[in-house]
Amino acid sequence: MAKELELKYGCNPNQKPARIFMQQGELPLEVLNGRPGYINFLDALNSWQLVRELKEATGLAAAASFKHVSPAGAAVGLPLSDTLRKIYFVDDVDFPLTPIATAYARARGADRMSSYGDFVALSETCDEATARLLSREVSDGVIAPDYTPEALEVLRKKRKGTYNVIKIDPSYRPAPVEHKDVYGVTFEQGRNEVKLDESLLQNLPTQNKDLPAEARRDLLISLITLKYTQSNSVCYAKDGQAIGIGAGQQSRIHCTRLAGNKADIWYLRQHPKVMGLPFKEGIRRADRDNTIDVYISEDHDDVLREGTWQLFFTRRPEPLTREEKRAWLDTQTGVSLGSDAFFPFGDNIERAHKSGVCYIAQAGGSVRDDNVIETCDKYGIAMAFTGVRLFHH
Repeated sequence: MAKELELKYGCNPNQKPARIFMQQGELPLEVLNGRPGYINFLDALNSWQLVRELKEATGLAAAASFKHVSPAGAAVGLPLSDTLRKIYFVDDVDFPLTPIATAYARARGADRMSSYGDFVALSETCDEATARLLSREVSDGVIAPDYTPEALEVLRKKRKGTYNVIKIDPSYRPAPVEHKDVYGVTFEQGRNEVKLDESLLQNLPTQNKDLPAEARRDLLISLITLKYTQSNSVCYAKDGQAIGIGAGQQSRIHCTRLAGNKADIWYLRQHPKVMGLPFKEGIRRADRDNTIDVYISEDHDDVLREGTWQLFFTRRPEPLTREEKRAWLDTQTGVSLGSDAFFPFGDNIERAHKSGVCYIAQAGGSVRDDNVIETCDKYGIAMAFTGVRLFHH
């Protein structure tokens, strides 16, 4: 391992010179293939922390899909239903999915539009099954503690041999104080080493105080995901994965709406009409993703009008009406929601309820906590006050 790595440029091509380096000692990583850039390394190092913490908190293999220094998806390696296998485009694989491959399929599949061209983090050794799934998707790179020889062989063929493959030392622990320069001024702070575990879910001020094991797991996934998401941020989670992440919004209600809309799209992709869309043979995954996204939206005519639908479908599908979408979304339940700071108003809870949220974890401490609690009680939502803020910038 080296002490520093020279980079082609920084965030933008005009930002030169650029490098990553250690003030003391050697870099805790090794580039096994490709030439990762500045943003690649930001995504890699943030996403690695996320999956390492997910593994530690749940005991399960974990994966994350990162874009522009926020997660597009994060998940643990729980088995996939036939429905999820289909909407994640892994129903056609002719090899068994290992736990880490399943975690990757979930992390990549929940918000495929946002994950396009992502950087991937894996908590476990990248095996051949995971590498073969990676090889099918548009992606910038992957970081993992190790790679099997078979996995490396697959990944080194991706993107004409330029795919970025980074090996991270899993035993590496950074110094407790971190620094960042902004406009020539150096900022210093203690690293955010807060431990996110079930002890944070004990204070439930709502009438409903029932948090099943699955909800506690999903709330932790949500909170750990938020710890590495640009603030303000909100995360919806279900079935061992994030299903909607709202990042970098100035208003918390906008985070809740953005993440909720993504969670709705995740669930609408499972609607029988969407599952049965008659795509033509040979349609690329990215084109299918874009077409499904438009079909689900209010702009569905953009892919259903005469002369356009023939590009994608063997026959013209019936639109998914607003009433059908609402009826389907009303069957969604058991969703967990985390917030990186307190909810200031009950409108966030109203929006969360529309996406099937039954469990919430948030910092608490707003002057309007009573209004937020009252709104939760109206819908029978169980809410925990964690007392922990998770801003990340």
